[in-house]
Amino acid sequence: MSERPIVVFDVNETLLDLDALLPAFERIFNDPATMRLWFADLVTYSEALTLSGVYVPFTDIGGAVLRMLAATRGITISDADSAELAERFAGMPPHPEVPAALRRLRDHGFRLFTLTNNTPEVSERQLERAGVIDLFERRFSVEETARRHKPAPEVYRSVATALEAAPGDICLVACHVWDTIGAVAAGWQAALVLREGNAPLDVGPQPTYVGQNLDAIADRLIERYGERGPGPA
Repeated sequence: MSERPIVVFDVNETLLDLDALLPAFERIFNDPATMRLWFADLVTYSEALTLSGVYVPFTDIGGAVLRMLAATRGITISDADSAELAERFAGMPPHPEVPAALRRLRDHGFRLFTLTNNTPEVSERQLERAGVIDLFERRFSVEETARRHKPAPEVYRSVATALEAAPGDICLVACHVWDTIGAVAAGWQAALVLREGNAPLDVGPQPTYVGQNLDAIADRLIERYGERGPGPA
C-alpha cells in the first residue's frame, strides 16, 4: 500500500446537499419526505437494472422513479415538474464543510477524484455550480467506465485500472453504506460519512474510517498520512 491513498469521492449527498430538492417534492407531492423515498428508490432501481444486465442513465431512472411514485399517489408529473427537479439536482450546493475539507486534503498532498452514478454532463454541472470542480484531478462516471451502477464491482475495478493503482491504494469517501460495501469488497479502503439519515451497517465489509462529516474524515486521513510530506505532483 502506498503511503498516501488516492481519494475518490461519491458526489450525490456525500459532497452535495440533497435537501436542495425538498421544495420540488413539497410542491409536487405536498410531502417533502417523499424526496428521501425517491432517492432510495432511484438507487434501488439503478442496482436492479444493473443486476439485470441493463444500463439506463441515472437521470433517466430518476425521472422514471419520480413518475412511478406520482402514479402510486394519483399525481401526474408535468414537463415543468421534471425540469424543475433536473435543475435543482444539477444545482445542489455543497455541504458547508466540503469546500474547505477538500482544499485541506489537497494541500496535504492527497490526489482527489470523483466517482458518480451521474452522467458526465450532470456531474460537471453539479461540481461547477458547487464551486469545487477545480479541486479534482479527474471525474469518473459509470457511464464512461463500466456502464454499470455502483456498487457493481466492475465500477471500482475500472477506476483502479484507469488510475493505474492497486485497489488498496484507493480510498472511497461516501455517505452511503452500499457504496462503501462495494468499494471494500473490491479491495479499496473506504470512509463512511454519517450524513443525516445514514448510519453504519454491522454486517458485511466495513469502512476503514467513519466520521460525522467530511472534516472528520479529512482529519483521520491527514492524521494518518498527511505528516509524511507532499504527495505525488
